[in-house]
Amino acid sequence: MNDTTQATAELDSRARFVAWLRNVAPYVHAHRGRTFVVGFGGELIEAGRLNALVQDLSLLHAMGIRLVLVHGSRPQVQAQMALKALQPRFHQGVRITDAAALECAKEAAGEIRLDIEAAFSQGLPNTPMANSRIRVISGNFVTARPMGIHDGVDFQHTGVVRKVDVEALEFSLAGNALVLLSPLGFSPTGEAFNLTVEDVAASVAVALKADKLIVVSDTDGVRDRAGRLIPELSLADAERILASGEVAEEAAAELQDLLRACRGGVARCHLISHALDGGVLIELFTHEGVGTMVSAENLEALREATADDVGGLLKLIEPLEADGTLVKRPREVIEREIDHFTVLEHDGLIFGCAALYPFPDTGIGELACLTVHPEYREYGDGERLLKRIESRARAAGLRRLFVLTTRTAHWFLKRGFAMADIDRLPVERRQLYNWQRRSQILVKTL
Repeated sequence: MNDTTQATAELDSRARFVAWLRNVAPYVHAHRGRTFVVGFGGELIEAGRLNALVQDLSLLHAMGIRLVLVHGSRPQVQAQMALKALQPRFHQGVRITDAAALECAKEAAGEIRLDIEAAFSQGLPNTPMANSRIRVISGNFVTARPMGIHDGVDFQHTGVVRKVDVEALEFSLAGNALVLLSPLGFSPTGEAFNLTVEDVAASVAVALKADKLIVVSDTDGVRDRAGRLIPELSLADAERILASGEVAEEAAAELQDLLRACRGGVARCHLISHALDGGVLIELFTHEGVGTMVSAENLEALREATADDVGGLLKLIEPLEADGTLVKRPREVIEREIDHFTVLEHDGLIFGCAALYPFPDTGIGELACLTVHPEYREYGDGERLLKRIESRARAAGLRRLFVLTTRTAHWFLKRGFAMADIDRLPVERRQLYNWQRRSQILVKTL
């Protein structure tokens, strides 16, 4: 190669590098300051891929992404039990953790945690970890409860996540630390429980309101009947193909956890293979990605009601009318007042609603019929409906909102409402006050 050819090649190489970096820049800007929960199984560690993953995650940390890592330990627990000549027991794919198995789980988790901390402590020159300074924090962030007895089988020390210490996690992340969680949880009685990495990762992502949940798995994503990888799924499509039974068993179990996180408010959930070197980076910083992304469509589902929603609204609120939580509204009333309602709709199902009745002469509006389907109440949809009603009220020139409730006053107090007496109501609403229900009156200044 002559000097001219070499110089041209160098210029082309530099141009490609600059073009690549500029293409990646929008993703860097978009991800900076975001919270990602990354879950990976013990199989990745067993396959010798921990160091590569740590290098990639260190790069994400350097870009200002807040990371919570959750590791698994299934093969390592199996190895510990084999060393002690213990026979593992499972029921429906879930480990039955007796006292001996729990000790193996503790030993495996402790060894893996130390290996991960050591990997993040690297700083050798001429490696991706050069000049890195990453603090890793682990702790008792997860409270667990026993799984209990299913089909007559006592799972003993196998547990499920009960609560996540969000305040402590946020404190650690705010200090620019990387948080590492093991698949173990602890009870208020001091017991330890063996958990699944998928349960911990999904629960933490929902509790933190994470921007992404990334599961690095044995599977490379979700495939269709023809075996083709599906790069992106909406929440509705993911639920549909899961119900159809066309997803492979292992991928179906992981897809369930992604759906759970999406329903809980995590906007993007990714399933990628640990076999591909740099898979996390490719998934996050390229348009095509390498795995399957499930995206929630919560924003599109929040809309003003139409006449077609009357049946869904009635089905949603009738149980609450029957137990006295809501005032009964006949169908003809809902039809007549449908323009007052805002709904949360998913795949044809109305799972939340609220109504605004304005009193423009006094600059106040009534928030009424705020309810969310029981399966979605823990995901913050009530707050989303409240914010939408507040936005509608401001747009209508209203300065205050009031609500009448018999059972949920505390929820409204936590969101800026204050107790008030009946004199604060507009005259026409005061005349309709039901003294038998004795509803509490709360008012909020917008």
